[in-house]
Amino acid sequence: MAEVVIYTKTYCPYSKECKEFLESKNVEYHEKIIDESPALEKEMEEKSLRRTDTPQIFINGHHIGSFDDLKALEKSDKLKEMLDL
Repeated sequence: MAEVVIYTKTYCPYSKECKEFLESKNVEYHEKIIDESPALEKEMEEKSLRRTDTPQIFINGHHIGSFDDLKALEKSDKLKEMLDL
């Protein structure tokens, strides 16, 4: 199975929706909560080419983008392949 990392904020509704979406697909993920750590926020911005919105999603080290980007992958049937489902 693919390695999924999501950078989130505890108060972000899109982060919550993203986690629920992944859980509905039985996808395990590693969550990095950036509002609890300035270092993680800086890490996310560096890895995502200065994106500051959350969530920011990575699959096998590849930057996917936000939850909207993840949903677009799902709609185009590419997400299943990326997640090795």
